[in-house]
Amino acid sequence: MTNEVASLPQTDPVTELLQRAKTIAVVGLSDDPIRVSHGVSAYMQGQGYRIIPVNPQIESSLGEKAYASLLDVPEKIDIVNIFRRPEFVEEVVDQAIQLKVPAIWMQEDVTHEKAAEKARRAGIFVVMDRCILKEHRARFR
Repeated sequence: MTNEVASLPQTDPVTELLQRAKTIAVVGLSDDPIRVSHGVSAYMQGQGYRIIPVNPQIESSLGEKAYASLLDVPEKIDIVNIFRRPEFVEEVVDQAIQLKVPAIWMQEDVTHEKAAEKARRAGIFVVMDRCILKEHRARFR
């Protein structure tokens, strides 16, 4: 008799996160359609996620009101997606910890080991140096 439970495919934590999450706050989201942050966020919005722009330089993006910082966002955030240079990541992570956000996603080329470790110690799931659009496409095509 075979063990059927062992043969079931195991889901990975990223797949589980993307299935569970509904609201993504995008730190550094641009209102310029040419920018990568805009294209990636438009894709995720098209997949049914609520996108909340976090950028003090813009009023809105993708039809959503922009907020100056994560601390200004008035609703529950499932994922903080960071499109900022590494030197700005730690402040974003500190705000996410303060808000008890369950997941932080640092886009491709965004890495900050110290901030990631601080987030993990606070119980936050961290994805670093990976594109959320590519990871979503790979799992849900």
